[in-house]
Amino acid sequence: MHFPHDPVGLPGLAALGCGFIAFVVTLLLARRRGVKAPKSADNTRSNASIVWIIVQGIGIGIAGFGPVDASLAAASTKAVIEGFAVLALMLSAVWLFDASSRATGKNWALVARTRSDGTLVQSGPFARIRNPIYVALGCFMLAMAIAYGHTRNLLIAAPLYALGTWMRVRHEEMVLRATFPDYDAYAARVKRFVPGIL
Repeated sequence: MHFPHDPVGLPGLAALGCGFIAFVVTLLLARRRGVKAPKSADNTRSNASIVWIIVQGIGIGIAGFGPVDASLAAASTKAVIEGFAVLALMLSAVWLFDASSRATGKNWALVARTRSDGTLVQSGPFARIRNPIYVALGCFMLAMAIAYGHTRNLLIAAPLYALGTWMRVRHEEMVLRATFPDYDAYAARVKRFVPGIL
């Protein structure tokens, strides 16, 4: 299968590389914070979202799939603009993910769960949107497609990512709604992905 691609420059690739390292560091820190409490504190865990995590991952993977042609002159206007776009998206992704994982603290987990000693997190980015980590991953996906010159891959990648995200959110909301009586009031006040809109 041939995926068309555009030539890209080093600024976008460098921004993606640095952002990726920063993202991995924040992920490791989030995981470390999330596993401090004993497993016996788990109250509810939904493994149903694992399949949708895989769908999200496939979507992100498709956004970066294919050859990378780094023949664009680094100082060209297009390469510089792409570099700034990738940098802005990666900074947004890293900041959103880090701020969200800090706000969730010991409640952070890859698979949807609540803890018997947990609370409904409504601070940090969660005060503005209910799913900031998925927005961060979406920014990461867009940054990768731009940096690699694979923006046309988004025709397949973005719908797959959106499907995986939507199904994950549905499962997670069921877990949260069953655990926290104030979740409905929070959901009525705070949008899922875009403040005040969506």
